[in-house]
Amino acid sequence: MLELVTISLLNGLVYGLLLFMLSSGLTLIFSMMGVLNFAHASLFMLGAYFSYQLGRFIGFCPALVVAPLLCAGIGAAVERYGLRHVHRHGAVAELLFTFGLVYLFEELVIMLWGRNAVAYGVPPSIDFPLFSVFGGSFPAYKGLMMAISVTMFVSLWLALKRTRIGLVVQAALTHPQAVRALGHDVSAVFVLIFALGSGMAGLAGVIGGFALLTAPTMADAVGPIVFVVVVVGGLGSLGGAFMASMLIGVVQTFAVAIDASPLDMMSRLHLTVARGSLLYDFLAVKIAQAAPTLPYVLLVLMLIVRPRGFLGTRD
Repeated sequence: MLELVTISLLNGLVYGLLLFMLSSGLTLIFSMMGVLNFAHASLFMLGAYFSYQLGRFIGFCPALVVAPLLCAGIGAAVERYGLRHVHRHGAVAELLFTFGLVYLFEELVIMLWGRNAVAYGVPPSIDFPLFSVFGGSFPAYKGLMMAISVTMFVSLWLALKRTRIGLVVQAALTHPQAVRALGHDVSAVFVLIFALGSGMAGLAGVIGGFALLTAPTMADAVGPIVFVVVVVGGLGSLGGAFMASMLIGVVQTFAVAIDASPLDMMSRLHLTVARGSLLYDFLAVKIAQAAPTLPYVLLVLMLIVRPRGFLGTRD
């Protein structure tokens, strides 16, 4: 039992921190610019593909730096030449624009790398056991993933709350005229924020690409769960996104490890449900099978009980 709890907890922390790496960029963009970027998961996918391609020529470590920079450049171009012009037409136009980018990026990936998944395996430089636990090994790439995610959270929080540029960035959203009067280029600030958020998605793709399946459908696979994290944590709240990521990661990982159904648990308490009753089929579903639906159940409950999320300030 202790082995199951320990391993599930470690895997849950890894998965939760990966979710935070991906959702933090989206949270940053929304909190600073008020833009809910549907194409954020597509930049995650591009980061994975860029890392795969660059790693074949320059190695994993340089790709770890170059791939996020390429994603940041794409994000800067999207804001400068797309969103800036769409913004004047309102939030619906922004959503439709970023929604269109999802399909554009997916088709570009299919044109360049094909429809099948690419062989993006764990690089040899980080493919070794970091430590042993209950006779098994904890891989180094998971440790790297955790270290990068925690470093990202601390760095972002300090940059936004403790530095002058962080205060300028936050003021540019709520008081753009005052920021311009002080001599700051608000448009350049917005480009910087969108580029930074996109680069963070690309960095998550570099790390998550070999942990997940690098295929043209990976954005569709992780996109919905990222929005669940952002909404549950609270729109625009970095701390809330961290809390929601860890909660969803741990809960879903533990659920996958439980090979039992509510009906089995009820039988241990000497409670029975008739085979032909209305709830029998529902209670007979194993928790491991229902694990993928748990984040969405949490989302629905959060919207009913606390629409602003854990630490959000906007309903």
